[in-house]
This record gives sequence, C-alpha cells and structure tokens, in this order.
Amino acid sequence: MGEQQLLNRLDTESVGKSFMRYLIPSTVGMILMAINIVVDGIMVGNRLGPVALAGVGIAVPVYTIFVAMSLWIGIGAATRYSAEMGAKRPDKARVIFSHAIISIFILTIIIGLLAYLNRAKLAYLLGANTDTFPYVADYMSIMLLFGFVFTVENAFSILVRNDGGPNLSMIALVSTSLVNIGLNYVFLFVLDYGVRGAAAATVIGAAVGMIILSTHFFKKKSNLRFVRFKFDQKLFLIVLIIGFPSFLAEVGFSVFTISHNNTFERLAGTAGVSAFTILNYVHSVMLLLFLGMGAAIQPLISYYYGAKNEEKMKKTLRMAIGTSVGAGILFFFIGLFASGPIVGLFGDFPEEVMALAIPGIKLFFIAYLFMGMNFVMMTYYQSIGQIRMATWITASREIVFLLILLAILPKILGLTGVWLAIPTSEFIVLITIFYYHWKWNR
Repeated sequence: MGEQQLLNRLDTESVGKSFMRYLIPSTVGMILMAINIVVDGIMVGNRLGPVALAGVGIAVPVYTIFVAMSLWIGIGAATRYSAEMGAKRPDKARVIFSHAIISIFILTIIIGLLAYLNRAKLAYLLGANTDTFPYVADYMSIMLLFGFVFTVENAFSILVRNDGGPNLSMIALVSTSLVNIGLNYVFLFVLDYGVRGAAAATVIGAAVGMIILSTHFFKKKSNLRFVRFKFDQKLFLIVLIIGFPSFLAEVGFSVFTISHNNTFERLAGTAGVSAFTILNYVHSVMLLLFLGMGAAIQPLISYYYGAKNEEKMKKTLRMAIGTSVGAGILFFFIGLFASGPIVGLFGDFPEEVMALAIPGIKLFFIAYLFMGMNFVMMTYYQSIGQIRMATWITASREIVFLLILLAILPKILGLTGVWLAIPTSEFIVLITIFYYHWKWNR
C-alpha cells in the first residue's frame, strides 16, 4: 500500500504544489550548506589569517572533485530512479539505488588513497606556494582519507529526495551544517587544531547527515532498499552518461577556481588570491542556491518524463525559470550595494585585498542575471535524456568559454577582465540555449 501512495502522489498533486514541496526544502538545505561554507571561511580567516584562508581556498578543489563524483553517479542514478518510478517499475529502481551507493563508496576510497600518496605534488599542482603549502597539505590530507564519507552522504541525500523525501534530505543537510559550524568553533578556537580541525569538522558533519538519512529506510512509504544485484555494465554506463553533466559542473567549478587562482597569483600575487578566495566563498553560496533550484526540479521532471506527462514537464520548467530569474536579479543587487560589508565578514584584511575584492564582487555578480537560467535548462535537458545539450551547457560555461575569455580579457582589461570572464561566459551560453530551444521547438 505504501508503495502505491508513493507512486501516485506526483501523479495526482498539482504542479505548483509539487514544485514548492521540493523547492522549499531543497533551497533551505542548500542555503544552510552555503552558510556552512561561508562560516568555515569566516572562522578560518578570523582565527588563522589571510594566508591560511588562501591555503584552504587552494585545497577546496579536492573537496569539489569528491562532490563531483557523488553527483555524477548520484544524479545519474536518481534521474533513472525517478523515471522508473514514474513508469511504475519500483523493483528496477531499487537495483539502480544499490548500484549507485556501492559504486560511489568503492570509487572514492580508491581515488582518495591514490591522491593521498601523491599529496605534495598535488598541492603544488593546485597552485600552492611556499607560504600556503603547509595549510594546503594539512587540509587536503584529511579530505583525501575521509572523502568517501561525504560522497556517500551526498549521493544518499539525492536519492532520498528522489524517493519522496525532500524534507528528510533538508533535515540531514541542516544537521550536517550545524555540526560542522559547532565543531569548527571548538576545533579552531578552543582546541587550536588549525586547518586540520576545519577539515575534520566537515567530515564529521557529513557522517551525522548520513546517519539521519539512513532513517529513510524505516519509513513505510520508502522504496529505497539495498537489494542483491549483479554488476550491470550497461546500467552503470547509462547512469554515468546521464550524470556526466553534473560531474562536469563540479569539475568546472574546480577549473574556475584553479584558473582564477593562477591568474590572480600572476597578476596580483597573494593579495589577489586572497581577494578571489573571498569572492569564491560568496560565489559558492549563490551557486548552491541555483543548484537547489535544479535539485528541486530534477525529481519532478524525471518522474513526469517516465510517466510521459509533457504538460506537467512544461509547467515545472516555466516555474523554475521564473524563480531563477527573480533570484538572479536579487543576487545582482546584493553584489551592487553590499560588496563592502560582504568582504568585511571574512576578517580584517589589508587595504590592497579590500581594494581588489569590493569592485571585483560588483563586476562578478553580473553573472547571476544569466546563471540561474543556464542551471535550470541544464537540469531540464539532463532529466529528459538530452545529455549532449546538458553537457554542452556545462562544459562551455565553466571550462571552454571561461578559459578562452581568461586568456583574452585580462590582456585587454587587466584585473577587470578576470572578474568579467564568468559573466561574459554565462551570457554567451544563454544565447546558445535560446538558439537551440528555438530551433528544437520550431
């Protein structure tokens, strides 16, 4: 009986109600995750100073790569999972779930150990210098050894959301954030563990989130179950293909971070890297909010696609685009009028860092006028199996166009060109989406 209820709620509920039921917990969860990231930065910046903050900023791509892997398999599996539920095939959905969690666990342990054995080389590759190396190495070693905790937790969270548990996903995210913030304070200010403490707080927070998500197994309405399965190469490949744009989006964030760190290091030294690190913390917040909107529509679009309900798909897309445009305009104005106070949050920085970061935020925030729509359209194409277009959106916004613009704009506009690379890239990608959508719907 529970299964039937689960299968029918999205069939009978109005699109607006379903959209809000997924959007609110998804956005609240992401806001808390974002606050979590910022509080990390504020605590490290205030307790250990700008060089330590820059060191953590350089090591962040390691965390990002792990999250990328969990999204690759997690979103790929979740998209198939919801489509199977929409098509009323819950048994197939369970096999997909079991495949996903086991694969992520094994893959992250292997990659984490290999990277840990080469951690010194990796630190310099990511942009560490003699000042920042000790902080990069300390932060990274914890992340590499225990990365599997937050990859499994993240994939689990995505699948619980797709199994009709958006509120439980949110509660787990909230708990993860609160534990992380509390432990950060204890490890940094009371026990004086340095950046290792900040990394350990992140891992322990994720472990708490995973325990909370496990309660979903005991719910009557839950379809998630670990079932015995034979490794299915074809299914695994389908999951990897569908999830690839999500993986690429996170890898793109690493490319964005590393390319900007190196460009700022070249043009403005450690002060430039510190200024960019502040912006990157704030950008992570905005990015997570847009990701929250994507996370809200993915289960719905995938389910309606499996159920062959085109009208509900279109309605959901319209609502998501409206929401993302409104959010983008709001973020743009926040950057315009509050860049000074935003920078001040991260500690008392030298004048040269402030002079770079404040105008930088104003310029960079232009990107949010276009970024939300790009995110929503990427998720939409991914959820209906148009993987080529979804991959194009992701690869071009943070890798292809970004690297081309970073090579050209700073030569013409100096540092202003570095800040404007992402807004220009997002705008170009949005034009390609309009063109594709127009051509496809002719």
